[in-house]
Amino acid sequence: MFQINCLNPIAQVGLKNFTDQYEITSEVKNADGILVRSASMHEMELPESLLAVARAGAGVNNIPLDKCAEHGVVVFNTPGANANGVKELVIAGMLLAARDVVSGIEWVKASREDPDIAKAAEKAKKNFAGTEIKGKKLGVIGLGAIGVKVANAAVALDMEVYGYDPYLSVNAAWSLSRAVHHVTNVEDIYAQCDYITIHVPLMDSTKGMINAEAVGKMKDGVILLNFARDLLADEEDVLEGLHSGKIARYVSDFPNATTAGQKGCIVIPHLGASTEESEDNCAVMAVEEMMDYLENGNIRNSVNYPACDMGICTKAGRVAIFHKNIANMITKFTAEFGEKGINISDMTNKSRGEVAYTMMDVEEAPTEEIIRALENIKGVFRARIVKG
Repeated sequence: MFQINCLNPIAQVGLKNFTDQYEITSEVKNADGILVRSASMHEMELPESLLAVARAGAGVNNIPLDKCAEHGVVVFNTPGANANGVKELVIAGMLLAARDVVSGIEWVKASREDPDIAKAAEKAKKNFAGTEIKGKKLGVIGLGAIGVKVANAAVALDMEVYGYDPYLSVNAAWSLSRAVHHVTNVEDIYAQCDYITIHVPLMDSTKGMINAEAVGKMKDGVILLNFARDLLADEEDVLEGLHSGKIARYVSDFPNATTAGQKGCIVIPHLGASTEESEDNCAVMAVEEMMDYLENGNIRNSVNYPACDMGICTKAGRVAIFHKNIANMITKFTAEFGEKGINISDMTNKSRGEVAYTMMDVEEAPTEEIIRALENIKGVFRARIVKG
């Protein structure tokens, strides 16, 4: 029986997919798996029983990835599950920035007591006039699941779309409209585009990427959209850009004291993935990833371990080993099985940076003795019996 703890409310449409091999528990201390959305796990003591964490969403900055890796805890996310919800809000953000709809609505609210409001509106509406997005140039920085959807939707709205992503995946490339201009230098987007939207993960290399230097290279009157992570933009520099007129509007899905209520800022209360459909999709995907890993050892959409899939084990046993990505590890693993007289019928080894993951199917049920022997090998973080 696998024990699953939910640090945040998780949609029932996902939880109901757990079979009778699983039990939802309110206790973290004995959990085999944790499902989480936004709760911070950085100060949390990881229970020894913990095997996996599944984030029902894309961002994982609330999870200590390196700490989990060193404990042999696989961290999953759900890329693409909430992509459509975010895409739709990005398009809405562009329209809100192009047409001063927000100020117009506020004017109507303030004028609600005026019996001649309709007549007054005809005079006032020129203050809220804007432009159409058709024919404008949109730059999409980051062509992951969300960026591709935004780019394709913008093409359908007759925008001229430029995409930048030095790590464009094969799947993303297949999904991307041929009408999108693929650029190899982000500065081309800064120089050419009327609208710029960011869809990259928050890492040391991307933190504050939209800064004074980047803003200085943008077209005058650019509209900047950030529905990825607030720390991707140095928002003090963004405000300077707004004050100087370099930036016409800054649309952000991340309210904070820097931008809230500032002129030129349209700040949305983190609604990007807050749709029933997105939450359901994320929950279903997170549960599926968790179950496949716990039952079969397969890793899909992990952010701290490599992808690895050996299907369903049909042999007597399967062992999973988490270890450093260093030489001669496989030799040491096979030697341990050889000493115990256990034949290995199939195996796979995958690496990701400094860590690696090995799975072995064996022809007799593995014991705790072999697990202890594997864990005593220098460089091994953890070994576990997947089937046996």
